[in-house]
Amino acid sequence: MEDYPELVFVASQAQQYEWVKQNYPALYSQVKARASEGRFIPVGGTWVEMDGNLPSGESFVRQFLIGQRFFKAEFGSYCEEFWLPDTFGYSAQLPQVMKSAGIRHFLTQKLSWNLTNKFPHSTFYWEGIDGSRCLVHFPPADTYGSDASVHDVHKSETNMKDKGRSSQSLLLYGYGDGGGGPTEDMLERLKRMRNVEGLPKLVFESPSKFFVGIEERGECNQLVTWVGELYFELHRGTYTSQAQVKQANRKCEVLLHDIEFLAAIAKFESCGLELSSDIYPKEELLRLWKLLLLDQFHDVLPGSSIREVYVDVMGHFKEIQTAGNNLLSSSISAVTSKSTQGHSDRLYPVVVNTLCWDRQEVIDASHLLTAVAQHASPSLPLIQITGDGHSLVYVDCPSMGYCSLNTALGLDASAVPASVVEHKTEGTFVLSNGFLKATVDGQGCITSCVLLSSGRDAIAAGQCGNQFVLFDDLPLFWDAWDVMDYHLETRKSVTGGAVIVKDRGPLRASVQSKMSVSQRSSLVQTIRLDAGCRYLSFSTEVDWHEKHKFLKVEFPLNVRSSRATYEIQFGHLERPTHYNTSWDQARFEVCGHKWADLSEYEFGVALLNDCKYGYSTLGNIMRLSLLRSPKAPDEDADMGKHSFSYALMPHQGEFQTAGVIKAAYEFNYPLHVHHGNGSGEMRKSFFKVSDPGVIIECVKAAEDREGCLVVRLYEAFGGWRRAKLSTSLTLAGAHRCSILEESLETVAVDEKSLCLEFKPFEIISVLLSVA
Repeated sequence: MEDYPELVFVASQAQQYEWVKQNYPALYSQVKARASEGRFIPVGGTWVEMDGNLPSGESFVRQFLIGQRFFKAEFGSYCEEFWLPDTFGYSAQLPQVMKSAGIRHFLTQKLSWNLTNKFPHSTFYWEGIDGSRCLVHFPPADTYGSDASVHDVHKSETNMKDKGRSSQSLLLYGYGDGGGGPTEDMLERLKRMRNVEGLPKLVFESPSKFFVGIEERGECNQLVTWVGELYFELHRGTYTSQAQVKQANRKCEVLLHDIEFLAAIAKFESCGLELSSDIYPKEELLRLWKLLLLDQFHDVLPGSSIREVYVDVMGHFKEIQTAGNNLLSSSISAVTSKSTQGHSDRLYPVVVNTLCWDRQEVIDASHLLTAVAQHASPSLPLIQITGDGHSLVYVDCPSMGYCSLNTALGLDASAVPASVVEHKTEGTFVLSNGFLKATVDGQGCITSCVLLSSGRDAIAAGQCGNQFVLFDDLPLFWDAWDVMDYHLETRKSVTGGAVIVKDRGPLRASVQSKMSVSQRSSLVQTIRLDAGCRYLSFSTEVDWHEKHKFLKVEFPLNVRSSRATYEIQFGHLERPTHYNTSWDQARFEVCGHKWADLSEYEFGVALLNDCKYGYSTLGNIMRLSLLRSPKAPDEDADMGKHSFSYALMPHQGEFQTAGVIKAAYEFNYPLHVHHGNGSGEMRKSFFKVSDPGVIIECVKAAEDREGCLVVRLYEAFGGWRRAKLSTSLTLAGAHRCSILEESLETVAVDEKSLCLEFKPFEIISVLLSVA
């Protein structure tokens, strides 16, 4: 930089800056000095360059919150551009998250790698599912690591797809993939090409100046708008590779959600109590979040790193889970301790619900058997001992709150007991619970799943649902990254299972199937139906030892629709179920989160999961991707034992009002049963939302404002709505704020509640001052 004063160097990822600060303080001082000159420019605004599909919505928020706060503290300002050149597709909710983080501009180039369709724009607006927009540039040289050759400079002009709309483009030069930056040879070539006939004129400048220039020249009015996700037509195998990493990531996201809510409530409910001063473990939570965000890097979470990386990563996840479970236990104790102050009566275990609606469901209370037995109703055997010795109870727990176990024990189960009937002559098993009636054949397939309220069967006539299928998985390019469309031509059904009855009710009815997937791999699955439950669940254990095979489970559904719906961060989107165009055909494997749904008028079927992300729906056949077996760059990827669950949920009406979204949350966020802090008839809810279409995604203590909580909500149905947020806390005031927790506008409060208006899929963060 001393020899080339024109050089402008950009670097992303706050994590890397922090490492340099900790390990190379002298070098970091030089970085900061060059940054003050405007020549070394922090970009991106996130903790790392994360994957753009797999992290949860709240993980996206924390990437920007923690990243932008670091850059502001260290360099005096927030980053102005989101910089993510090398991830494998981009969620349609990113524009809204970026906007709330103070970012209006976005740079990437990965879609230039599309295998089927060339992306038609270089400079354009990108509009997310809520209507938020950002200005986007794809450098037309189609690389983030140019060697500054004449070819790349020339291509920057000839491949510019928006000529006539925009007059400039960026060239990213230097060794960027793996680091190293520009060399002297590159800089010398660029100096000589600054003003050469037949080449575009070259100027060294910052990304911010480039984007602002587009706006100042008035070119924005001519740019086109791309609406929805930026789907990457390659690297679709990353939705499934390294399944244990993806599962651990999901579990850690859920764990941190629960800890923050309970620790925040403990902090604000504990006024006047002699509790630990670190009841809200702010620094420890930040440390755990940083570990999780690091592991969401775009070659880690997708499953495309070397084996040594995953040794470290699984250690990180174990650390988060160990420390997190300790924090969770102490937070529950702190929350419930206020209710036991001054009480001398016997203490009961408590049931804790971290979701924002009341929940009635069957839970495993084996470790609390004595307390449960003492409070069971004499008129109904509410305790069920399962075939493997677990003790089940049916509970009713309030929204974002807790209750002592004696008040949680529900009686509604008597109206919808679960049962199983074995028809030996037919070789079938029928599970029913008053909502569903499912028939399982002798190999563990679902031949019928009737929604009793409508009489409609979810499974297509004469077909088998829950059919495991195996595909050859030999990609053209990179093992861990890719799955090709031709793998669908190699479908082979997994057959030869054996089924036995495991539990007969009344709280849980289940059957167990065992089968060989191949000579090397085997599978054990429990198909269960709980009392009061509206979905049929499949708890699955696989011992997996394959090479270049892809395991999926498929459901041929009794539904006709040209589009299926998939959950993404803070919302959902539709994708085609046909191959009408090359753009449709390229979506033969897509990313979804906790659920996907195929619906027609007044009826549909949803597929829920607890740790999977790959889906494919063609016509009426919906498949969930379970396990891959790539051999590079990690030859042992996914080998060994796996445990996961998914569920089938038929429903009447639209999936929104039928409760699919809530059911998927409940499938992923278990109720917590905690020893010995419940007293008497204790039952308390801390937060509740009046509209079922609005979900509280996060409750946490504010970063910099003592006495304040942040509550983040989003509109989940895809429509305008007004919702009332109620709390047990006494409020002194409220402000809408950005995800960076900067106040935007005052919200009127009525001591313990406030009203908010939502546009479709809108994310609203509220800063609550607690009196």
